[in-house]
Amino acid sequence: MALSCTIATAAAPNAVSLSRSFILRPLPPFVVASRSVAIMNNRREHTTTATTSSAAIITTATDLDAISKQKRALRSRVRKELKNMDPTLRSQEDNAIQNVILNAPWFRSCKQLCAYISCSALREVDTSNILSSILQNPAKDGYSTVGKKLYVPRVEDRNRNMRMLNISSTDDLVANSMNILEPAPVDAEGNEREDVMLADDSVDLVLLPGLAFDKSGRRLGRGAGYYDIFLMKYLELAKEQKWKKPLLVALSYSRQIMDEGVIPVTPTDVPVDALVTPSGVISISPNAL
Repeated sequence: MALSCTIATAAAPNAVSLSRSFILRPLPPFVVASRSVAIMNNRREHTTTATTSSAAIITTATDLDAISKQKRALRSRVRKELKNMDPTLRSQEDNAIQNVILNAPWFRSCKQLCAYISCSALREVDTSNILSSILQNPAKDGYSTVGKKLYVPRVEDRNRNMRMLNISSTDDLVANSMNILEPAPVDAEGNEREDVMLADDSVDLVLLPGLAFDKSGRRLGRGAGYYDIFLMKYLELAKEQKWKKPLLVALSYSRQIMDEGVIPVTPTDVPVDALVTPSGVISISPNAL
């Protein structure tokens, strides 16, 4: 099965006035002085706290800006590497990576999974053999004869909204406005496809694309944030439902593996549990062993 694509001030509370008669008496000088010092100290403390808080925000913003620049530079570098990759070598690595996955115990035992549909124009690791093995001779309820239920991504808009919808055949895929294959929102009978976020059971495995990875689990995406947002939402759902956390596995060409510390990260970057390279599986979390 060949799957390809082309790129195209808060208001103060209402005060209540209480009126009563009293006699004003001058305060002793030492009391006036004491109160003045206290007021000045309070003002100094408030000013210092506000200044410190502002500095922290500025520092954080500065750090994020620096990380963003580092990511852009690394993405540019890796894209050039992938563009210059020999087509024969790419094909060999595609086949090797897919064979590793198809024979991995965590793939063979999984019942439900999310997987990306590879796009050759984006130079992503090919997943066509993996999808074919799942979708061959599909059975009822979205399950294939090999017992796996498959969800694939559909980008809804440019605001990082991506859904994973169930498919049972390559006929369920259509080209979007950028000519990238994704599932149609409804099936041939007009029924809405099952969204993994609304499914009764959890997925066991998520196969992820990316631009760069390291052996500690860091993953650099393409910059839009679709997968990180989806993963954060799904992991939160799994936690609420008390489901077992799915295994997050990234597919990587050999030249996409970076040295430790090269990939910058932010709190919204979701790490992976394992990398699959042409040489085999790099297990990062105990679940991937």
